[in-house]
Amino acid sequence: MRSTGFAATAVAAAALLLGCVAAGPAHAAPHPDHARQVLVFSKTAGFRHDSIPDGIAALRQLGETGGFFVDATEDAGAFTPANLRRYDAVVFLSTTGDVLDDTQQRAFEGYIHQGGGYVGVHAAADTEYDWAFYGGLAGAYFQSHPAIQPATVNVEDRAHPATSDLARTWDRTDEWYNYRSNPRSRAHVLASLDESSYLGGTMNGDHPIAWCQDYQGGRAFYTGGGHTKESYADPAFRRHLLGGIRWAIGAAQADCRPENGYTPLFDGTQASLAGWKQTGPGSFTLDADGTLTSTGGLGLLWYADRSYGSYSLKLDWKMAGADGDDNSGVFVGFPPSDDPWSAVNNGYEVQIDATDVPEKTTGAVYSFQSADLAKRDRALNPPGEWNTYEIRVEGEHLRVWLNGVKINDFTNTDPARSLRDGHLGIQNHGADDQVSFRDIRIKELPAQGS
Repeated sequence: MRSTGFAATAVAAAALLLGCVAAGPAHAAPHPDHARQVLVFSKTAGFRHDSIPDGIAALRQLGETGGFFVDATEDAGAFTPANLRRYDAVVFLSTTGDVLDDTQQRAFEGYIHQGGGYVGVHAAADTEYDWAFYGGLAGAYFQSHPAIQPATVNVEDRAHPATSDLARTWDRTDEWYNYRSNPRSRAHVLASLDESSYLGGTMNGDHPIAWCQDYQGGRAFYTGGGHTKESYADPAFRRHLLGGIRWAIGAAQADCRPENGYTPLFDGTQASLAGWKQTGPGSFTLDADGTLTSTGGLGLLWYADRSYGSYSLKLDWKMAGADGDDNSGVFVGFPPSDDPWSAVNNGYEVQIDATDVPEKTTGAVYSFQSADLAKRDRALNPPGEWNTYEIRVEGEHLRVWLNGVKINDFTNTDPARSLRDGHLGIQNHGADDQVSFRDIRIKELPAQGS
């Protein structure tokens, strides 16, 4: 479970106790073999943030509730192949300047290539400007910053564990970095700054501030927040950090592929439901946080404004029940109808329920083809946590990605169920099934030949 926040006094007390730890030994006593482990590295060769001790204390506390152990060091000698293998992720906590020599850099590159995790916090982007591998891993280098001030953060991805607990906008005070390049084409942007909400933004209105990516075999998460001591006592920022670390260490899954060119079909507002139509019994309720939740059924909420041929459909979903036995699905390729069974009989359903037989469970093309269960199981977040589907239809070819992992590859051969033109919908299955959806978006793709 994610942290619900801690008292500022506890953070300050822990910081006093740990103030000298960051400069201490690089090789701490071993933790249990089954436990996930995180190394917090805070060496500085340039500006030094006085919030580093607060950050270390907060990360240790997050580890206690988040299921991982934390070692903290400023000794670059920790960057050896043997020592790095002990850790599931390395947090660069407001590091600055050149902090690793060539041998240590090669060790860290090997660690990432072998599946290691990286978490960059704030001035991690002000680090190792002459090391191209690191620049790609961090996603962007620091360029400048205005004075510390309040700003509005637009949360673009509300399924990733670093941002899933946040509202669509997040108002907070920090030192807001401008970056030398925009990472959007290379990384998956989780949150961006509204440059009209503060003074000093220089990225022409597209200003990513937190992102993630799969990078050369490893996982990389970066957040531009964390300059101030107060950040590490802020429950929302702590949950943001915890979610980023959980993803980096592989304890939570998310789609961190770059995402560009999608049009929202449902963006969390009542207005965006204007193109949708409910058929059959039951319905969906729209919650204050922009989430649609199924109630009753068997019915279908379908996008009636138009049909689609070749496209990539993305949407976020989660099951409420602890056992995963919440039935729902995403329907594609069906004709317009006021009967929800028309979608069942004339289209295809990508299933959500996690408890049925292989061809009728999560990721399956329902009753036609099972997902790759081994890949599905590794990619699936448990009930109560958000997942992301990409359903890509090109001609009669239907593929399914779960949290960025391709788990199904299906080709239709039934002329009565042609995928070349059809509608989209989400199912409300029954009184005991509660499934939630967010951020339904689509990108049209070039039409496929016959």
